[in-house]
Amino acid sequence: MSKALMAWILVAAAVAEPIASPREVVQSAVDRVVASIQRTERHAADPLPGRRLVRAQERNEISRTAAELFDFGEIARRALSRHWTARSPEEQAEFVRLFTELLERTYIGRIESYSGEKIIYLGEAVDVPFATVRSKVVTRRNLETPLDYRLHLREGRWKVYDVLIDHVSFVATYRSEFSRLLQREPYAAVVERLRKQSTDAAALIRTPRGY
Repeated sequence: MSKALMAWILVAAAVAEPIASPREVVQSAVDRVVASIQRTERHAADPLPGRRLVRAQERNEISRTAAELFDFGEIARRALSRHWTARSPEEQAEFVRLFTELLERTYIGRIESYSGEKIIYLGEAVDVPFATVRSKVVTRRNLETPLDYRLHLREGRWKVYDVLIDHVSFVATYRSEFSRLLQREPYAAVVERLRKQSTDAAALIRTPRGY
């Protein structure tokens, strides 16, 4: 084997290798989100205009972090399940956009309820292209909630496609609720529900609590 070919193989392998482990990806994102919340809390005593500005900035930062961590397109596809293939590419794109907005609001809402709980990482299990990062949330009263992240490799980076909160799948919860809605309403009516969503994600479906 020539030196040039060997060098190319090594470069290709380096490019294909994920830049961070699944646990590192999850922990880094969660740490950034918690830091954003803590910055907001430190500015809580600021005059109202300043507090609003910080709150908006931190919400934007949390939204960007969530977009890096979660594969919203995959979550949307799995949540719609068997109804996904019946949709046109345009309908699929719209559903992903609307569902992503819903998930972001849900995620930010849950994150903003954070009040100093401790997040402990228990380990990771990797079976490329999938992985699971196990953790738990410990409250100040020492109540524990298991919190597991399911990830897959997407374009050389680990992305979360499901979260298990107290062993209950986030995606399975949405899939069940969407299936229930679509049994009694046409798809267009369900999409209209998504369009009308404001800040209250629970207006559409019940979502599990978690980070």
